[in-house]
Parts: sequence; C-alpha cells; structure tokens
Amino acid sequence: MQTEYDAIIVGAGPSGSTAAILLAQAGWSVALIEKQRFPRRKVCGECIAASNLPLLDALGIGDAFTAVAGPELRRVALLCGAQSVSAALPASEDAKHPWGRALGREHLDVLLLQRAKAVGASVLQPCAAQSFSGQPGDFRCNVTTVDSDQALTLRAPVAIAAYGSWQPLPADRARRRVERRGSNLLAFKANFSNVRLEEGLLPVLSFRGGYGGMVIADHGTTTLACCIREDRLNACRQACRGETAGTVVEAYLRRECDGVRDALTGASRAGPWLAAGPIRPGIRLPRSGADVFLIGNAAGEAHPIVGEGISMAMQSAWLLCEQLVRSRDVLLHGVGAYKWQREIQERYAAQWRGHFRIRMRIAAWLAQAAMRPTVTARLLPMLRRAPMLLTHSARWSGKIRCAPNSPAIALLASMPVGLRPNQAPHRYAKTRVC
Repeated sequence: MQTEYDAIIVGAGPSGSTAAILLAQAGWSVALIEKQRFPRRKVCGECIAASNLPLLDALGIGDAFTAVAGPELRRVALLCGAQSVSAALPASEDAKHPWGRALGREHLDVLLLQRAKAVGASVLQPCAAQSFSGQPGDFRCNVTTVDSDQALTLRAPVAIAAYGSWQPLPADRARRRVERRGSNLLAFKANFSNVRLEEGLLPVLSFRGGYGGMVIADHGTTTLACCIREDRLNACRQACRGETAGTVVEAYLRRECDGVRDALTGASRAGPWLAAGPIRPGIRLPRSGADVFLIGNAAGEAHPIVGEGISMAMQSAWLLCEQLVRSRDVLLHGVGAYKWQREIQERYAAQWRGHFRIRMRIAAWLAQAAMRPTVTARLLPMLRRAPMLLTHSARWSGKIRCAPNSPAIALLASMPVGLRPNQAPHRYAKTRVC
C-alpha cells in the first residue's frame, strides 16, 4: 500500500474534500483520511450560499449539485415568538448563480468525496488519524483502520487538518478538555417532511437561550437546526423527565416560536434528532508558528446563525490551496521546505482573517441578539419599517462574497489529469471566481 504522498489531509468533509480535489487536480498525490462511513447525516444547517456555486463548478460537481439541491433561496425571515419580518436575500453578481440553495450533508459530502477519488486522491475510509509528528517537509501521520485496528504510518511534506472543531485527534483530546459551562452552545438538527414552509424562504429563529433556522433542502425535505445553551436545555429536560434531548428541543422550539409550531403542524420527522457540540465559535488559526495547515472548522468557525459554515469550510480550503499550488515546486522538491511553509502559513492566515473575520463578528453580534428575544423584539418594529436591513445583514455576513481564485487553479481544474503540468505556474495574478 502506498504510504508516501505530497499531502495528507485529515477529514473528508467540505473543506477536506475540497482541498483534496484542488491539489489532486493540480497534480499532487493526496491521501484523504476519513473515519466515518459515507453517506452519513450530520448536524449542519446545510445552506450553501450563492458565492460557493462557481467554486462547485470549478471542483467539477456543479451540475450534480444543481440536479439534487433544494429550491433557490430568495428571501430571509426573522421569527421571534409570535412576530416575524421578512426581506429579500441579496443576489450574487454572478448571473449564472444568483441564489444559494441547500443540500443535505449526506449528499454534498458524497459528491465531493467521489469527485476527489475521480481526480486521483487516495481515500482511506473508514480510517482514524491518531496523531501528526515531524515538521514541514517531512510529516508523519499515524493511522488506524476502524474495522481492524490495523496501523500504518503515512509520510508527506504537507499536512492539512480538516476535521471538525469538536473532533480533535486522539493525541490532542486531553489538551482540549475544558470544564463544562452552562453557556456552552449545543447544536441540534432534524429533518421533516410535509412542512408548511414557503419555498425559497430562509427563516432565522430567535428564542430564549438559543437561535436556529429552517430551510427546504433536497427532495423536499426541510431541515430544522438550532443551537441552545446547555443550561437552558437542562432546565427544559428537568420539566420533561424521561424525554430525549432532541424531543425536548423540538417541544421547546414549538412553544417558543409560533413560526416553528405553524410550520411543523402536520409534518413528520424523518429520522432521529442529531446532536453535537459544544460548538466553538472563534478563530483558531494562528497568525504564524503552526506546522500543520488548518482549514474548515479546525481553523475557525462563525456562529451558525448566518449559515456560513459550509461556505467558510470550502473557501478556506480554496485560499490555502491557491497558495500551495503556486509554490508546489519548492514545497515538494526544493530545499528550505520548513521556511517556505512558514511563509505560506503567514500569508494564508492573513488572507483567512481578511476573508472571514468581519462575517464572524457579525455572526457573533446576531447570535447574541437572537438568544435574547426581548432584544430581538425591540428590533422588529425597525426591521418592519426598513426590511432592507435584513438584506444588508445577509450581505455583510458573506452571502455573496466570492471565493478567491487563481487562474492557475482554474486552468488545472479544466484540464484532463494526464495533461497537467508537473507544477503550477507562478506567474499568474490573482482574480476572483464570480
């Protein structure tokens, strides 16, 4: 079995698979490690903003996404108790992809993973990465197969961490353990059929101790997702002894938000409630000094109230791979790989912050307001008089901000694998996809 690669990527979610596709399309040998079997449902709001659809085209799954995704998302609504207000969502400047859509992770992740395999990435699944060792230019990743506990060690000059924020490698778990706090936010998600929800509407939910959203995704299935403070959940469970956490959350949402109760009248839940967390909003990407590259939630995440999780995951992979592809020769075959990777880390970290920091701050402000319905209720009269404020909030949160791109990557993405050069040209200037 092959054990030496140009890059090792741990995690085959949207960020990891995106990175694997981009690097494999550019001629890199890539090992993509994933411990879960696909397809699998996952706690996620499942919205994919219009800004990502040109990226899906470049990755080679745009048509497949369009064939199965939910309806175009054209309006946003804020629901708080018995009150609501709605407004138009901002359209992307890309005439081909003006509106975002939603697709369940059990479908999106499979599309991306299959594409990674098709362009030559080696997928190790189900396999669990245990730890990284070494340094830039000579990384080692210890991996065990989930079914047989067979162990192997992979080597590569470049290592990328793309696993979820609450799923660190086993070697890092002791360092990551923190005391549980009532303010921790736990994430929940369920799918429903026969929901009374306007097609193309993206409702945002405000309720005591949490926030959430609903969206019609693929096959007419509606996703209801939320984050709730642990102390609020515990109080609800005390009043509903014997019930599962998901059942308690659903009852609480129906009671707190008339819009949820009305939408779920006559609806049927498809499968159990899923839970994860606590979520960890914030930036975890160091400005410098890191060895393993971080993308997706491993690098940082915004409060899910803005539905930008998938966008940030894929776009962070795009940002990093643009840097790696342009510097392939020195990273993989030159001297001073340690120095070069440190420089790329600094450039990538600066780009990442420039691209995501503002939307993360806006998401944090919106989340804090939404978790206090008395605050939200005071804002509703102003929003009714000026609904464009909701539209602008969606724009500021990154809904139409496009993923940066390099013509070098775009060109490689369109070329048959056998015709790709051994390294990406360095002379191209940066442009944008959109």
